[in-house]
Amino acid sequence: MKYTYLIINLLTVVFPVALSFDKRVAFAKSWRYLWPGMAITGLVFLFWDVLFTIYGVWTFNDKHITGIKFIGLPLEEILFFLTVPFSCVFIYACLNYYVKWQPSRLYSRLVSNLLIGASASLLAYNYTRLYTAVTFGLLIVLLVALVYYFKVNWLGGFYMAFVVSLIPFYIVNGILTSWPVVLYNDAQNMGIRVGSIPFEDHFYSMALLLMNIAFFEYFKQRKTT
Repeated sequence: MKYTYLIINLLTVVFPVALSFDKRVAFAKSWRYLWPGMAITGLVFLFWDVLFTIYGVWTFNDKHITGIKFIGLPLEEILFFLTVPFSCVFIYACLNYYVKWQPSRLYSRLVSNLLIGASASLLAYNYTRLYTAVTFGLLIVLLVALVYYFKVNWLGGFYMAFVVSLIPFYIVNGILTSWPVVLYNDAQNMGIRVGSIPFEDHFYSMALLLMNIAFFEYFKQRKTT
């Protein structure tokens, strides 16, 4: 069906948008902090997306897209970098409101260091695979900057939000990769799949969410200082 990917995008965002007006979390009041970071992050990831498409890291199944394209990418793929971050930051905001406990800064740094070390190892062994190299390289840069340069204090909340976001992640990416809507070239990744989802997708999603939340927190703090 031509509208498969478009429908997935709409279903991804419809409930978070509707629930943004709930008086308790009141996420709609934070939208002004969200848009600038989504725009910046979207441009970064769309840059890589265009390159990935050019170099055959992945392709799109014409049976499941409308055929409308910009800079060589389906409209639905561009929307993906708006709908998914919006929904994930909504999860982050809800957890911050409802869950008062967060992992300690020490624990968050330990998790971050483990991710940096694991990412560096995977990058070293797979540097010729474009998707693997970019995914883990970007994650290393983000984590090192946030942990050691900016020394942010919200990573505990981020890790909780990422774990929760894996639930819709497996639904959305499971559909995209099993129907398939997006077809991956295993020569450009490690060839390891969780179901039908490439292993790298988990960390690509982590980097996408991490960058969006970093800008979200930055613009919030800048407004209040």
